[in-house]
Amino acid sequence: MMQTEQLATKNIRQLLLELAIPSIIAQLVNVAYNMVDRIYIGQLANGTKAMAALSVTLPIITFITAFTQLFGIGGAPIAAIRLGEGNKEEAERTMMNSFVLLLLGGFILTIIILLFQKPLLYMFGANKETIHLGSSYITIYALGTIFVMITLGMNAYINTQGNARMGMMTVLIGAILNIVLDPIFIFQFHMGVAGAALATIISQSVSCFWVMLFLLSSKSTLHLRKKYIHLKYKTSLAIMALGISPFTMSATESLLQISFNNSLKLYAGTIGVAAMAILVSLWQFIMLPLQGLCQGAQPIMSYNYGAKNYQRVKDTFKLCLGLCVGFGLVAQVIMMIFAKTFVSIFSSNPSTIHFTSWALRIYLMGAGLFGAQITCQQSFMALNQPKISLLMAVTRKIILLIPMIYILPHVIGGTPFALNMSHSIASLVNNGGKTFSVLLAEPISDILAATITTTMFMRFYKKMD
Repeated sequence: MMQTEQLATKNIRQLLLELAIPSIIAQLVNVAYNMVDRIYIGQLANGTKAMAALSVTLPIITFITAFTQLFGIGGAPIAAIRLGEGNKEEAERTMMNSFVLLLLGGFILTIIILLFQKPLLYMFGANKETIHLGSSYITIYALGTIFVMITLGMNAYINTQGNARMGMMTVLIGAILNIVLDPIFIFQFHMGVAGAALATIISQSVSCFWVMLFLLSSKSTLHLRKKYIHLKYKTSLAIMALGISPFTMSATESLLQISFNNSLKLYAGTIGVAAMAILVSLWQFIMLPLQGLCQGAQPIMSYNYGAKNYQRVKDTFKLCLGLCVGFGLVAQVIMMIFAKTFVSIFSSNPSTIHFTSWALRIYLMGAGLFGAQITCQQSFMALNQPKISLLMAVTRKIILLIPMIYILPHVIGGTPFALNMSHSIASLVNNGGKTFSVLLAEPISDILAATITTTMFMRFYKKMD
């Protein structure tokens, strides 16, 4: 196990690679974890409808992730800073408070989802063709909410100790089990989308057991202790104050999915909603590895910020920024060139492949700059700057992207330029120009948000001494 002292002394490049590579592997496996359901579902006889049904459940799943980040991931940088200050007791108190908040949050969310799932699914873009399949999936998934939240939330405390390999194993165990169970439940037991959900929650429950076993063992620097089981107001408030930024990012991601689903349902029908599920999946190929890089940098930055070693914080940020921007640009180019190949992973329907390949090239036009956006956003979190981090989270989606999804179709949709761009799929959808305009909102907001966030962080960076 990597000792936390190495966060202050080891060569930064070597240390970042040692921490980031397992995190990147974990995130890439997490891509497979998240996508394997969609890949198998896309091969069903009713694949397009099933994919659309899965798409309307994504906002609910994203809300679960949002609360996981509010209660769990928000506390991990605080624990690392406390370790840097030499205050292990407060670091463990923070972790135990997160655990209790995750349990309570998971229980409440499970009840809400089970009681109000159908109205929520209709609100998120379901129709008569997709409501039954969507309800079947989310009912089973909801029963595993607590396992999902404990796994993701507490695994952040393994990573923040500098033990990225163990954190990677958490993801690997769940992903491999999910990949094995999916075809068994979906095809052999003929459970369809319900089988995909069942495979997921079984896999997450095993990962949950793994995380808890480690945090209770002697191998962990931080331990879950009964004496901290009672929630402390100030500690819980500090966790949620820092966690509000990633919470907002995920919660607004859910609102974003709702906005895209409803707009694409209006202009492109069921095929548009199905395409959105594929676009979100492929976007994870870019976003999650970038998160892995930032997760590798977070313990180094947080620990040294707590120890007031600001030059080491700056050096780590510069290295992480270069790696993230480079990866983002390369991934964008590859995915746009081979769009049809990537889309074909999820669907064998020629119309769905044709439409989604066209949509993907528009959707990703600004993805290369997302590396700068996420590096600066995550660095604000690592350095315990919740207010600025929250502002940047709100800017990209609430202020820029969601309004543009609804405004652009009325501003440029239907113009000759937009219609020409969508001419090749004119036979598939009505209002092709408006569909193009909805998709164009994504790259415009990516470019603007990256510019704003980077400018804000560089001002903070210069003041650090």
